[in-house]
Amino acid sequence: MTLRQTRNAKARAAATAAALALLVAGCGDGDANGSGDGKGDQVTVAALPLTDSAALYIAQDRGLFRKEGLDVRIQPVQQSIQALPALSKGQVDVIASANYVTFLQAYEKGTLDVRIIAEGVRLTSHMMDVLVPKDSSLKSAADLKGKKVAVNILNNIQTLTLNAILDKQGAGRPAYRQIAFPQMGPALEKGQVDAVHAVEPFDSAVQDELKARVLVDGGAAPVASLPISGYVTTARYAKQHPDSAAAFRRAIEAASKIATQDPTAVRKLLPKYAKVSAAQAESMGLPAYPATSDPAELRRLIELMHKQGLLKKSVDPSTLLVT
Repeated sequence: MTLRQTRNAKARAAATAAALALLVAGCGDGDANGSGDGKGDQVTVAALPLTDSAALYIAQDRGLFRKEGLDVRIQPVQQSIQALPALSKGQVDVIASANYVTFLQAYEKGTLDVRIIAEGVRLTSHMMDVLVPKDSSLKSAADLKGKKVAVNILNNIQTLTLNAILDKQGAGRPAYRQIAFPQMGPALEKGQVDAVHAVEPFDSAVQDELKARVLVDGGAAPVASLPISGYVTTARYAKQHPDSAAAFRRAIEAASKIATQDPTAVRKLLPKYAKVSAAQAESMGLPAYPATSDPAELRRLIELMHKQGLLKKSVDPSTLLVT
């Protein structure tokens, strides 16, 4: 490893540690994006500023948690993986917009006995896109072979789904670079990568601010409707707080129904918790918000992970669902 690589690695580690420290320090204190009201059983939730978290904020905004007797405290985090240590230590009760790939891998390795309280979102067309500069020489998915493509986390949901799309089209795979969603636009603008695989609301923001164009629809076949995130807790929490877990699930499922029936509810809330303008929120592609978890759909994800080597053995999803 070169001196520059060593410094970059240390910088990334320091940034992750700082983010985790801020997350843990804030636990129980609430925040401006969705603090609890001090009434009911307290549940601390780490959440990413993504469209995946919309049901969480709808439930908070419309008093659905309070109706279930819960006092939910929302703590923002930039990557769900940053909240893993806090979840394992009980400093965070639930992680919203939790990337299933990360948590299924942790479950297989035995580092975290995860449980899924509620499903978050499923892939839809253009809720994730591979974006390139408007004047890029890349014209099709086949042109990505060997090119530098930014993803939020390596060997995770973005690489998994894009690899599946490229494999189906008979296209070669790119060289992935780990860059956090908020830094993808600057990285693309500076030419540090050839393309970025961005998820909403960052997808629309990069397109709007840089006039970037879509090279690949990240929600295309064979990954259309694939479950990609959920509301994850630990087996310990689910066992010790079954009533709170059930109440939380009911509130999220009710909010997911609202998000499905009235997408404007999502679009109005996005500017309040995500770095996106009202205009961008109005035009961006939204994911699907399932009202209930489906083991069969989760099995699709698990089989795809196993096929690409992200899981060494298959996992029965029904054993992970909190019912």
